[in-house]
Amino acid sequence: MHPTDPQASTPVGALSHLKVLDLSRVLAGPWCTQMLADLGADVIKVERPGLGDDTRHWGPPFLKDADGNDTTQATYFTACNRNKRAITLDMATAQGQALILQLAAQSDILVENFKVGGLKNYGLDYASLKEVNPRLIYCSVTGFGQDGPYAERAGYDLMIQAMSGLMSITGEADAAPGGGPMRVGVAVIDIFTGVYATSAILAALEVRNRTGAGQHIDMALLDVGMAVLGNQAAGYLNTGAVPQRQGNTHPSLAPYQTFATLDGAMLLAIGNDGQFARFCHACGHPEWALDARFASNTLRVKNRDALIPALQAVTRSRSTAHWIALLEDKAVPCGPINDMAQAFADAQVQARALVINQAVAHVDTAQAAIKSIQNIVTVASPLRLLATPPVLHRAPPSLGQHTEEVLAELGLDAAAIAALRVAGVV
Repeated sequence: MHPTDPQASTPVGALSHLKVLDLSRVLAGPWCTQMLADLGADVIKVERPGLGDDTRHWGPPFLKDADGNDTTQATYFTACNRNKRAITLDMATAQGQALILQLAAQSDILVENFKVGGLKNYGLDYASLKEVNPRLIYCSVTGFGQDGPYAERAGYDLMIQAMSGLMSITGEADAAPGGGPMRVGVAVIDIFTGVYATSAILAALEVRNRTGAGQHIDMALLDVGMAVLGNQAAGYLNTGAVPQRQGNTHPSLAPYQTFATLDGAMLLAIGNDGQFARFCHACGHPEWALDARFASNTLRVKNRDALIPALQAVTRSRSTAHWIALLEDKAVPCGPINDMAQAFADAQVQARALVINQAVAHVDTAQAAIKSIQNIVTVASPLRLLATPPVLHRAPPSLGQHTEEVLAELGLDAAAIAALRVAGVV
């Protein structure tokens, strides 16, 4: 299936045999459940009646209607809720709790991001649900985990970027213009947590295949924030040297940074001595590769203050496009520094069909007719399983869009569902 064509014949997804109950909101949990949904799982997203997920209101920017005017639906929500069925249930009510219990009994996976112990008050914690569904894989996503002195604290991506040390190594050095700690431009800890949670769930499914038993997964944003420090953490833990901010340069590689060009800037990412030698020959300075100060990566890092100004003087003499064309066939990593519009217009991005357009029909139920067509655009899943590729079932749902459908599957008739609406349960 071509991912931009929602009308195409949809193959069976890798996880099409699984049902997921999504009690999460905002980003980390929904990112995980969208990954599962893209892989074919039937994901039922539960939201608060009348309000829904917080990110439905995190705007601007907002989705546009057919006439190009802002709606009340923030675009943020669409980033992590594609392919799901959305229902509304008030879990503070006994009836709402009973319905969630029914759904959990029929589910393979449950994902939630309530505060530690929050769902125990409703009888929806892992220990309670394990009794009715011992095969359930129950994934809890919190800021700090299920134990430890901070377990009761709320945790948010920006807070974890600061606490984990990520902001201390992101941004320009204090002495440089604009220096100071800087957050990453997207909620990277939330997103990484969603990806790690998906990996943990898939591992738990393998265990269940062998043993028949589900389990509780404890995912913490802080744990993930520390884990993704990668080589910077490894350097500190093994040497005791605290990494510092250094803008777009790399602590262990040179030249590996942005360089000014005649008409802007480019990224040069040289990772070994062969690449450096080829760059030197291409730019007309083969002697640099023979210079004792620059003969190895370690020496180039040590002599960065001499190397980089010399390179900058040369890179400024030609345009970004010229450098990319010059170096492309020489296996020297070099590229433009795109803004979002340029990135999505890139030929490779377009060739990989990374943009999904989904037409959503808004129906006037009283007249049984379509009121309007809305286009929702999202980024395609990067998971390219060639035999069982990601599927495209549904656009990001409107609040409560599938409530009647899902409750009918539980055996409720129209009168019972109407009574729940009157009571404010759904």
